[in-house]
Amino acid sequence: MKLGVLALQGDFDMHRKALDRIGVESAEVRLPEQLDDVAGLVMPGGESTTLLKLMDTWEFMPALKKFHDSGRPIFGTCAGLILLAREVERPQQFSLGFIDITAERNAYGRQKESFETAGPADLGQGPRPIKMIFIRAPRIRRFGPGVTPLVHHNGECVMARQGHILVAAFHPELTDDTAVHTYFADMVRGASTR
Repeated sequence: MKLGVLALQGDFDMHRKALDRIGVESAEVRLPEQLDDVAGLVMPGGESTTLLKLMDTWEFMPALKKFHDSGRPIFGTCAGLILLAREVERPQQFSLGFIDITAERNAYGRQKESFETAGPADLGQGPRPIKMIFIRAPRIRRFGPGVTPLVHHNGECVMARQGHILVAAFHPELTDDTAVHTYFADMVRGASTR
């Protein structure tokens, strides 16, 4: 099993290191055709409008839709969450609409308001706290009936799943806690055996 990490902008290298720590092979995805070679995709944090421009330049949108329609799992963190959301607020912008949530950009404040915390998670191994780092993070303002909340911070959902799409408002790749990447790798394994 090999996972792809979208490597156009953002903290893609830290996701690859997190996957290395759990023994999962990964590859940088810089061109749409490279999606054919991976069983799942991580869409990292970064700047969502910059990522959209780069994805448009390299004509990623049709390839990502095909990838999504094939049932292969996608995990978006921070800006990746924004790109995968059905709706984006403040300001509104294009998104792929792969998960039925409304995301508010930069809702946890500017760069200087970044923070580290821990919050309750239920990722299939029983409830336990996980470490989270928020950097200009989006907030999940609404989620549809098909969306399952998985992790909370101060009573708010900060990580959710709908089918084969997983999103997190925080940066799990910046901590030494591998629970989130392990959960996504297990999603990919489950999708690959169907």
